[in-house]
Amino acid sequence: MRIAYFRRPETPVLHARAWFGRETQGPPGHVHGGAMAAVLDEAMGGACWMNGHRTVAAKISVSFLEMLKLETETTVEAAIERTDGRKIYLRAKMSDGRGTTIAEADGLFIVLKDDTFKKP
Repeated sequence: MRIAYFRRPETPVLHARAWFGRETQGPPGHVHGGAMAAVLDEAMGGACWMNGHRTVAAKISVSFLEMLKLETETTVEAAIERTDGRKIYLRAKMSDGRGTTIAEADGLFIVLKDDTFKKP
């Protein structure tokens, strides 16, 4: 699996291109859902961090809409929908080269407390 992330300066949305090789196989000839879910999870977490929220995932939900053939390049977009105190709610989607949505995800991420990274 190869992933490249990028951001357009004028928007808070995280963009990515993800390619899934043979090592990500689930159903014969297709990408395992866990590999797609991992990319969507990572993209949502990245959208938090690039927007100044140091978070970890508390809950993610993925809807698989289409099977994805191996060795396909996809595009991913992830964005914050809203915040509520330390709770950050996000959405992400993965599309193939034709613009067909392959999977969608939503997530709840929690902002870490400042003392999380203090040395003991």
